[in-house]
Amino acid sequence: MTSALGHGNSKTLHALENGISGLHYNDLKAELSSLPAQTKLMPLQHKADFADQPNAIDLQTYIGRVKGVEDIVLPEHLTRYHCRNNQLALLTLQQDNFIEAVKQAKKTYGKERIGVFLGTSTSGINETEKIYRSHIKQQQPFPSNYYYRETHDNFSLADFVRRYLDIKGPAFVVSTACSSSAKVFADAYRFIHAGFCDAAIVGGVDSLCLTTLYGFNSLELVSSQPCKPADQNRNGISLGEAGGFALLEKMQASSPASVCLAGYGESSDAYHMATPNPTGKGMAKAIQLALHRANLNATDINYINLHGTATKTNDLAEDKAIISTLGNAIPCSSSKGWTGHTLGAAGITEAVISAICLQRQFLPKSLNTETIDPNIQSDILRHNLSKKVNYILSNSFGFGGNNCSLILGNLT
Repeated sequence: MTSALGHGNSKTLHALENGISGLHYNDLKAELSSLPAQTKLMPLQHKADFADQPNAIDLQTYIGRVKGVEDIVLPEHLTRYHCRNNQLALLTLQQDNFIEAVKQAKKTYGKERIGVFLGTSTSGINETEKIYRSHIKQQQPFPSNYYYRETHDNFSLADFVRRYLDIKGPAFVVSTACSSSAKVFADAYRFIHAGFCDAAIVGGVDSLCLTTLYGFNSLELVSSQPCKPADQNRNGISLGEAGGFALLEKMQASSPASVCLAGYGESSDAYHMATPNPTGKGMAKAIQLALHRANLNATDINYINLHGTATKTNDLAEDKAIISTLGNAIPCSSSKGWTGHTLGAAGITEAVISAICLQRQFLPKSLNTETIDPNIQSDILRHNLSKKVNYILSNSFGFGGNNCSLILGNLT
């Protein structure tokens, strides 16, 4: 995992243990949007201001930006795939000996028997933003070195990863907003058990761009301060970017893995395009299905990694789902105050954080949560906690009611 907390799992753990947030004041300015250097940057406090300042990109908010993405150079044979999203993908692949693990898997199964199932929401749209600003508005044709298929297209991510790792098995990209890189675990599970592949690379990458910043601002969901999940005074999300990958294989006695995918649950609300069902029943169904597939009871879950976006409606709906399915005795926290909401990469980053918690027997607090909303009944962690942990529930709930809950288990 690579996020605003740092490059790799050890940096992530260090930040979690020491209360170091990756959020900082928004600096997503001209260097990412290719605006002319002389463009005047204006603060945008209210969406009504946008009409008067169409070039303003200095939103007064906090973001979780990954350091060093711009410095990543793609291999020469993959230069057509150059975009911030694929740069972040490559930076992430280079962490934690993941490439070596994939090489070993190729020796074991063969490159044709390893699938690639990844999630993203915006893919390389930042490249298209650059083209739009520098060419469309100046009434110039698209440049010859703009490659939509290899950058903006959602499949660009899986195509780049499998080409870089030399993987030949089935591959696709899921784009269901914030549940994208959680749902790929379920897809990979089904593909492996159906016999289409023997192992799978799962995960996702989502990079910051103006489309998401302005899009969520137009929905009045962006907080002007670091987000505060479950807090009485929460007022919106902090957007972030991240990448994460995991290698899934069938469980074997000789496996060196310490964490397993014990179960998954998926549901679809179809309640509203951008608002969860306030009863939380769709979320509850995903949790129930995950418990059923894992053959576990509510009392078997030791920690819940909340979706916890810090919006009024989402936090309350998720709380109702948890109370109705699991009760109020299980420690919960959201990682959004640490990394920001990484959208299509939220599922994998929170799955990796959950895996770290299982390995370290450590539960991180819900960062920035000061005064818990009295309407929230779940046991929100205000402080880091060392505790025996065998099973963790990780929730990812996307726009349109695209819900996914994963249960990860400790094999050691």
